Amino acid sequence: MTGRTARIERATKESKVLVELDLDGTGRADISTGVGFYDHMLTSFARHALVDLAVVTEGDTHIDAHHTVEDTAIVLGEALREALGDKQGIRRFGDALVPLDEALVQCAVDVSGRPYCVHVGEPDGQAYVVISGDSGPPYSGSLTRHVFETLAFHAQIAVHVRVLSGRDPHHLVETQFKAFARAFRDAVALDPRETGIPSTKGAL
Repeated sequence: MTGRTARIERATKESKVLVELDLDGTGRADISTGVGFYDHMLTSFARHALVDLAVVTEGDTHIDAHHTVEDTAIVLGEALREALGDKQGIRRFGDALVPLDEALVQCAVDVSGRPYCVHVGEPDGQAYVVISGDSGPPYSGSLTRHVFETLAFHAQIAVHVRVLSGRDPHHLVETQFKAFARAFRDAVALDPRETGIPSTKGAL
C-alpha cells in the first residue's frame, strides 16, 4: 500500500481550514491554528503518530478558541479517513499506555468504520481549566474530550481514552494526545501478514 495521503479544505462563516497529511511520514508538522496550545498538541500528535501533518486554520479567534479547535478536528478526522482508503493491510487495532511525569493515560483505537468515543477519568475541574500562552486565545480543558469525539466521528474510528492519573492541566491534555497518537500509529500500521481487510465482513 502506498500513497496514504489526503488534502482536505473546509470553509464556513466561522473558519477556513486546510489539512494535508501523510500516514506514512516521519512526524513532521507544520501547524498554524491561531491557538498556540492546540498547535502544540497537534504537533505532538504528528510526532508520536509518525504522521506528516500540515494544518492552516483561520478562525474566529476574536470570539474564543472553540470553533477553531472544533473545525480543525473535523477536517483532520476527514483527512485521516480519506488517507486510510479501504484500510487494506492495516493492523486495525492499537493501544498505548503513556506517561508524562505524574500523568498517565491509556488509549485504544479500532479503525472500525464505526465512530465511537469513550472519554473518562479526567479530574474534577479539568473541563474548566484554561491554558493560556502568548499565541491566540486560551485553550479550555473542556475542548479535549470534544476533539477526540470529533476526530472519532469524522475519521470513523472507535477511540477509548482513560486518564488514569495526573495533576498538571497541561500534562493531562498532552498525555492524552500522545497516547492517542501512539495507539493510532499502531492501528494504521501495515501488517505484513495481513493480505486483505482485517474484518470478517470484508470491509471496514
